[in-house]
Amino acid sequence: MTLVLPGFTDSLVVRAADAEVIGRAPTTVRLLADAGSTGGALSTQRVTLTDGADGAKPHHHANSAELFYLLDGTAQLLSGDQVVTAERGDLVVVPPGLAHAFAAAPGHDADILIVITPGVERFEYFRHLERIAYGQQPPQSLSDVQELYDTYFRTSPAWDRRGTTETP
Repeated sequence: MTLVLPGFTDSLVVRAADAEVIGRAPTTVRLLADAGSTGGALSTQRVTLTDGADGAKPHHHANSAELFYLLDGTAQLLSGDQVVTAERGDLVVVPPGLAHAFAAAPGHDADILIVITPGVERFEYFRHLERIAYGQQPPQSLSDVQELYDTYFRTSPAWDRRGTTETP
């Protein structure tokens, strides 16, 4: 086991009014702290999803764990081959290498605090996603930055089946 010792000595305080906001409903991301401001200890953002909106497609991080804490609402989270429904106050932690994804549950909103540790510089990743959403960059450009942001996209039959009911 490797212990990561953060390389910062002063507390970090991020006021809500100072957080950079990426996107708009149904998916809004508030950038709270990146690895550079926490000495590499963590990266964190708050993601607000409305009316069943998707948050992230299936992916994994080779070097970081990801924590999802439901501040409010109901979300579906992929953890490996299992889709978990999480509600206000629930916590899901996904280890490095395990496929995961998240979305607001169908017909629901979700407000999620996400923490990645050890931290990865990810603010620019979210800005990249915004440029894709607004048609300023092609979606396939994400494949060029997977290693840079330790975000490797995967397929997941379990995630693809979520919300569907099978009839006998």
